[in-house]
Amino acid sequence: MKVIICEDYASQCSAGADIIEKIVREKPDCCLGLATGSSPVGMYQELARRCREEGLDFSKVSTVNLDEYIGLEPTHNQSYRYFMDTNLFNHINIDRNNTYVAKGTGDIEANIEEFRAVIAGSTVELQVLGVGPDGHLAFNEPGKELYWHAHKETLDESTIDANARFFASRDEVPRYAVTMGMGEIMMAKRLLMILSGANKADAARQLLMSDAITCSCPATLMKLHRDATVILTRELADIIGYTA
Repeated sequence: MKVIICEDYASQCSAGADIIEKIVREKPDCCLGLATGSSPVGMYQELARRCREEGLDFSKVSTVNLDEYIGLEPTHNQSYRYFMDTNLFNHINIDRNNTYVAKGTGDIEANIEEFRAVIAGSTVELQVLGVGPDGHLAFNEPGKELYWHAHKETLDESTIDANARFFASRDEVPRYAVTMGMGEIMMAKRLLMILSGANKADAARQLLMSDAITCSCPATLMKLHRDATVILTRELADIIGYTA
C-alpha cells in the first residue's frame, strides 16, 4: 500500500486529482468508482477546475458510486445522487447517462439487483474511498462479517451520529443504505483513499500502523489490494504518529 503525506487539505486534493487526471487522459473512456462525504469534495472541485480551465475531458468517462441512503429521493439535498450532481457532475462535461448512483427508493431488492449488475458490468479503473470514524468503507459497517456483493446495510449508531450534522436533526438521518460490497470494492484495479480529519485517527491508526486485517475495521481490507494508495494530511499523520 502506497502512502502519500500532504501538508494540507488543498495539496491532498491536488494529489488525488493528479492520480485521477492521469487515468482519464490515458484512458478517456475509463470507469471511475466514486465516493461521497466531505473528504473528496475538494478533489472533485479541483477536477472540475481542470475540466473547465485545462481541458480535462470527461465526455467518455463513466462512473459508479459506492452507496446511497434508503428512503431519500434523488432530488433530496442529502441524497448521494444530489451530492454527486452538485459537487462534481454539474461542473464537468460528463454524460449524465454514464453516471450511476444506486436508487434508494422504490423496490429496494430490485434496486440492489440492478446495482450488482451495473458493478458486474463495469471495469473500475480506480475506486475513490473515504473512511468513517469507525473504519467503515462505503456503508460496510464494522461487525463479525462483511459481504462480497451490494446489499442493504443497517447503519451503526456512530455512523448516524457522524452524519447527523448534515440533517436538520438526528431523527432525520436514514437508518439504512444500499452499499457496494467489500468484494466488489476490492475488484477495482486501483484504490484511492482520501484520509483527513482528527475524527478519523483511530481508523487511520488501524489502517496504517497495525498489521491486523479485521472486520471490526473494514478499511483494513485495503491492505490486501495490489494497488492501493492512501493520501493523508500531515496533521493526521502527526496525530497518529505515522511517518512514511
